[in-house]
Amino acid sequence: MRRGISLLRLLQEEDGQVLPWMVLLTVLFLGMAGLTVDLGHAYVAYRELQGSTDAAALAGAYAMGQIGATPATVYAAVCAYSSNTDTDTSKGSKCSVLGNNGTPNLPVDSVTPLLTCVGGVPYVTVPCASAPVGGKNVIQVTQTATVPTYFIQALSAFGLNTAKTLTLNAMSSATISGSTPPVAVAILIDTTASMGQPFSPKQACGTAPINCALGGLQTLLEQVPTCAQTNPTTGACTQHNYVGLFTFPAVDFSSVSADTNCSGSGKPSVVDYTYATEPLPTDGPSQWNSWTAPTSGATYEIAGFGDNFNTGTGSASDLNTSSPVAAAAGAGTCTGMQAKGGVQTYYAGAIETAQAALLAQVQGDTSIQKVMIILSDGAANSPDIANPAKAGATIASDYGSKVNECQQAIWAAQNATAMGTTVYTIAYGSEATGCTTDVGGGPGGKQIAPCQTMQQMASTPSDFYSEAGSAALCGTTGATLPQIFSGIVGSFSKGRLIPNTAGS
Repeated sequence: MRRGISLLRLLQEEDGQVLPWMVLLTVLFLGMAGLTVDLGHAYVAYRELQGSTDAAALAGAYAMGQIGATPATVYAAVCAYSSNTDTDTSKGSKCSVLGNNGTPNLPVDSVTPLLTCVGGVPYVTVPCASAPVGGKNVIQVTQTATVPTYFIQALSAFGLNTAKTLTLNAMSSATISGSTPPVAVAILIDTTASMGQPFSPKQACGTAPINCALGGLQTLLEQVPTCAQTNPTTGACTQHNYVGLFTFPAVDFSSVSADTNCSGSGKPSVVDYTYATEPLPTDGPSQWNSWTAPTSGATYEIAGFGDNFNTGTGSASDLNTSSPVAAAAGAGTCTGMQAKGGVQTYYAGAIETAQAALLAQVQGDTSIQKVMIILSDGAANSPDIANPAKAGATIASDYGSKVNECQQAIWAAQNATAMGTTVYTIAYGSEATGCTTDVGGGPGGKQIAPCQTMQQMASTPSDFYSEAGSAALCGTTGATLPQIFSGIVGSFSKGRLIPNTAGS
């Protein structure tokens, strides 16, 4: 009887039954954490991979349009601006060099460029028979990256067969266009104090944002050829490309050389911002054609338009330090522009100056593309505007006042667009708040965020770029500044991305 009672008690005993449930829940929680962390990391890595694949395809499309282009030169351009981190071509990659857009966090072990012929679609305008590279008018680039998992691997402790890595694939296709017109580029870079202060996420090119900005500028100077078009018979250059550099805050003309002489000593002397009369889209460009750079007093121009910034090989060592714009970009051993500080941000006047300089440079020649690139965080809130006549202004229509300074920047940029300039903007560390002077009070005046300011300054939505350190409402893509500048250069050459399914 006692044995029967003991057996019944044993069968009814529940002690220890929670242990299997804990094991099951641990597996479940680790699996959920793995999906969240590992797939989230993979998604970020994929966005970076797709961005660099786009840049590589556009670089290839640009190379396709150059005189004397061959499959080898096109593939070299693709490899140079890929994210390749593995030079072992036995794995199937066609790149035996490291890509300029490679990062330690994105191990890319295969880059496969493919030249192809696509016809019968409206956005591929160059017929295969007229394409300069063996009858091929499209370059298609595929990159493969292998990223490690972290939490998912922990499930192997419970006997589960889990993936230790995830394989990511990105593909991008680009086509050449029928012509490559010359371009005049005015680059406007913020050098206020904030550009010397690190922000999150930490930038790979250094602690100071200005260093990253100069790195992006160097990428542009490497990729833009000094010669836009050549005589097909003699090979002589018939059209040049020109790049000029502007900055804000305004500086005293006599001290500009501190940014361009590669001595590494001193900084330009900051002065109060200047202003112009309110620009209107109805203003004809003829009134600007006679503009000349100031030779004394306040100036926004650091380096006038020049065509000697590189020697044509498309690499960092190719930059010409005797060119003021290349020196200011930090080429070679030059220090380059530094964050000067001294006053807060107001950049409508600098935009006006850059636009006037562009119009004076092209002198009405409509065959030359006019381009302005503005890199800033987008917040304009300076009390240091040299406009005593409007010191007490309280309404938005007072252009050049201390009211609605972000909106004034939008007006100036939109006016440049109306005069035929393509305005690209790069939100760099842009915040969700900061346009403290834009408080309404008149027509067009309103509260606005720095990110929105940069978006509205761009000529079209596709001309707006946002770097990873900007606020979420900027639509940050995670692209680096070199990738952004490379993409902008691709648009100069009229190479453009097309659907991967084109022609299929």
